[in-house]
Amino acid sequence: MNLLERLRTRLLQQAPDVTEHDDYDMVPRPATFGAAKAAVLLPVVAQRSLSEEGPMLLFTRRTDTLARHSGQVSFPGGRCEAGDLSPVETALRETFEETGIAPSFVSMAGYLDRYLTGTGFDIQPVVGVLADGFAQVPDPREVAEIFEVPLAFLCDPANRRRESRELGGTRRNFYAFTYKEHEIWGATAAIIVNLAQRLDGISLNHED
Repeated sequence: MNLLERLRTRLLQQAPDVTEHDDYDMVPRPATFGAAKAAVLLPVVAQRSLSEEGPMLLFTRRTDTLARHSGQVSFPGGRCEAGDLSPVETALRETFEETGIAPSFVSMAGYLDRYLTGTGFDIQPVVGVLADGFAQVPDPREVAEIFEVPLAFLCDPANRRRESRELGGTRRNFYAFTYKEHEIWGATAAIIVNLAQRLDGISLNHED
């Protein structure tokens, strides 16, 4: 099996109905909480990464001028719009708007668990493998940088850590990664951990 086929054996093949993980996993959740539906794409770069580093996961760094999460590392994605028929459609639309990567270059592998953020979003992560030859045209209003991190690095528990920070008057515990000059933390890091847990034990080579 190639990497796409192996991913499909480990990932959910239908979007989950309930939120399994959230920013309140390690602290009490508020009694009332309304969240906007959102979706993100975890873009796996496989074909172009046939090197000693193996498949890569693509990220964006948000511009410093955005009102929310400015300067932070994230996956491409955003709020579900009324015309979106599914989380996949939301993730692909937002990915194209932010990075210029066309939906035709994405082969869907499956879903991860939904994630509820303390900033008011119910995120559905979807995983897709990018075909060789995709083009990147980042939107300069939203994206300061597009970069890749080896999937094997992110799946190695030795490369993740837990941190704690006071946010909005609440002590939050969260996962974090450091890769070169990039700090990846919060919901993005938690989604990576969920991916790593589902991929535990499988070969990450493009061709098995």
